[in-house]
Amino acid sequence: MISITVLALAFGVVFLAELPDKTALAGLVLGTRYRASYVFAGVAAAFLLHVTLAVAAGSVLTLLPQRIVHALTGVLFLGGAAVLLMKKDDGEEEIRRPENQSFWKVSAAGFMLILIAEFGDLTQIMTANLAARYDSPLSVGLGAVLALWAVAGLGIVGGRALMRKVPLRLITKIAVLLMSGLGAWSLYEAVAA
Repeated sequence: MISITVLALAFGVVFLAELPDKTALAGLVLGTRYRASYVFAGVAAAFLLHVTLAVAAGSVLTLLPQRIVHALTGVLFLGGAAVLLMKKDDGEEEIRRPENQSFWKVSAAGFMLILIAEFGDLTQIMTANLAARYDSPLSVGLGAVLALWAVAGLGIVGGRALMRKVPLRLITKIAVLLMSGLGAWSLYEAVAA
């Protein structure tokens, strides 16, 4: 069964955390060089794989006592907020251009870029935290993958316009506040339980 509340929470947290990430910028660069639908196909497949792994890892954590899970997820959310606060703009990474614009070469380039860049990334860890925190892996997974796909789509198709309208620092601050709130609430529940 899908919980709309958990899905929306996962979507919001992952969306805000992924917007200032370098992979959103990498998607933007790929989208400006290649056919957007080809890039999106590869990027979307890589994000789906990452979310599946994160939800599986988080679901294993639900086997632990709730107090430990709440404390662990609280600390990890606060750690994620700290990482976002300390993150410096790395600039754009250089991306190798495939020899031609074939679907398989372009989508494979997008898939490999995201697969490598996102492994163990903050949003993957947050997705595992959400899966551990809420007993609704399908809702968390769906919310997270839709958020990652939305950010990828924005980055590929309209990233430049978005970044001109909404300052990256503001997006990062909103993500930090949301993650800090979730972390504090989880720690409160760990202590109060």
